[in-house]
Amino acid sequence: MELGMIGLGRMGANMAQRLQRAGIAVTGFDPGEQARAQVAAHGIATVDALQALVQALPAPRALWLMVPSKVVDATLDSLLPLLAPGDVVIDGGNSWYRESQQRAARCAAAGVGFVDCGTSGGVWGLQEGYCLMIGGEKDTVARLSPLFKALAPDAERGWAHVGPVGAGHFSKMVHNGIEYGMMQAYAEGFALMEKKAEFDLDLAQVAEVWRHGSVVRSWLLDLSADALQGNPALEGIAPYVEDSGEGRWTVAEAIELDVPAPVITLSLLERLRSRQANSFSDRMLAAMRNEFGGHAIKPAGEAG
Repeated sequence: MELGMIGLGRMGANMAQRLQRAGIAVTGFDPGEQARAQVAAHGIATVDALQALVQALPAPRALWLMVPSKVVDATLDSLLPLLAPGDVVIDGGNSWYRESQQRAARCAAAGVGFVDCGTSGGVWGLQEGYCLMIGGEKDTVARLSPLFKALAPDAERGWAHVGPVGAGHFSKMVHNGIEYGMMQAYAEGFALMEKKAEFDLDLAQVAEVWRHGSVVRSWLLDLSADALQGNPALEGIAPYVEDSGEGRWTVAEAIELDVPAPVITLSLLERLRSRQANSFSDRMLAAMRNEFGGHAIKPAGEAG
């Protein structure tokens, strides 16, 4: 089987390599010359234009998008006029499921298939395999199954056709919302232990113990243990946490469906809070306490 990989960043490049190792002939495209060169160094064919990519693939073609969600539509604008009926586009990035449904309809109007594939595994996926949550028509997914089997941890586990178009990205959205909550719980627990000066706990040691046999063991804990082993005080890391959008979508969906999701919601809000170095709301609280009770206010620069 042959595949065109569009987007050769960390995820796309690693996925192309894993597919190649499994015997899938991959041709890659990225607008960045350096990204193409890095992939080409692993023996993967690359091209410098979408038209060249389409021409390099036999019909019916399969093209995998591994680009940021904000440029998926622009990529489709350039790609769709080059495709023929029977070709298939797979969006393996973190797109909002409603937009994936709209893109599927747009592709269908041109006779092109569309599959949304929620992809988890990060930079470790090259060696460990990827978890794939796939949405699309049954026959289309079956046709593409050699790709999913090659990318997954093994051919029989770690990938599933979870439903129609949109279901793959919806499942991945909820997966990432859960991830937010789990990360927040670990962060709070380690902060509590770090604050308990009485015991002078070795956080890396505790994390390592928890990894083996405890009910809170997980890959996130494995990564936490590695981080603490190399930098126990987390020196040089600012307390500023970004979010990539999936947590917001999950919270919005919970509200839409009247499903209480307090842990996921609060974990998202904590990320927003981490970006407020000089929080107006906290200063407002201090001002109100001073007004109603005469409680002391610490001058700016003396908090802590």
